[in-house]
Amino acid sequence: MAKYRNNLPQLSGGPFLTDGGLETVLIFKKGIDLPEFAAFDLLKNDEGVGVLADYFRTYSRIAKNLNMGFILESPTWRANPNWGKKIGYSDQDLDDMNQRSIELLCGVREEFESENFPMVISGQVGPSDDGYNPAEKLDILRAEEYHAQQIGSFAETEADMVAAITMTYAEEAIGISRAAKAAGMPVAISFTVETNGKLPSGRTLKDAIALVDAATENYPAYYMINCAHPTHFDFTLEEDAEWTDRIHGTRVNSSKMSHAELDEAEVLDEGDPLELAQDHNTLRSRLKNLNIVGGCCGTDHRHVEEIGKVFSANRG
Repeated sequence: MAKYRNNLPQLSGGPFLTDGGLETVLIFKKGIDLPEFAAFDLLKNDEGVGVLADYFRTYSRIAKNLNMGFILESPTWRANPNWGKKIGYSDQDLDDMNQRSIELLCGVREEFESENFPMVISGQVGPSDDGYNPAEKLDILRAEEYHAQQIGSFAETEADMVAAITMTYAEEAIGISRAAKAAGMPVAISFTVETNGKLPSGRTLKDAIALVDAATENYPAYYMINCAHPTHFDFTLEEDAEWTDRIHGTRVNSSKMSHAELDEAEVLDEGDPLELAQDHNTLRSRLKNLNIVGGCCGTDHRHVEEIGKVFSANRG
């Protein structure tokens, strides 16, 4: 039975941490080949499961030491039909992998959670196409049908919620939100932006959030921004605006490079963990409900720990 599905503790406003750039850590730091950037592929054997478990244990310890809650995001960004088929997974295989990913996180939670250290398990949903520049965009109905498969897998587990990560256009986010609602799962929607602060589709964050809320009767539990450096979007945030109040989380890149530049990069741009953490002071001043922080491409436990320190030291 899901522990927090009907009462997500991060909505109470306390600080929560999540992990860093899982795929870039595995590829550039661990030297692991991930077919199509698919971290879930590691779940196929005990060695891979051990690698993932150790990864999540590292971040769990950081969050616990900082007296923050923790959101365990499953390694399933690519575990949806289009991407799974590219690397030889059937629909049944994907269902199995999505459920295995939650079992892994349940094991980590059993190790670390305590009365004062809540750990939320989130089933991560990724885009049907490229996370920066999709060649094919789904309409709302097709997006709902497409993502219902993965979200349905999570609904049968102890996952507390689902999180749609690196959304590039509003229609897919709406479809995911509707599929989550049909499955009885809370959902967080996380958009990515280019260096101009706009989604790859050209919409502003403000418009994208408004469209999703209007089409779903405000169903998403909250919104996030991920796979962008803070300087790519901090200037777009309006203080005390209704749409910015809906943003509770960020998972930032260490690099200031554009998505196109990151796609071509052969060396990991790790940036400066301390500088990246301090950039969150601007975000804190403009996003009054920001209480969930972590990393994305190029970040590891060092970046996330420094970001966490900023939030742990500035409560209230």
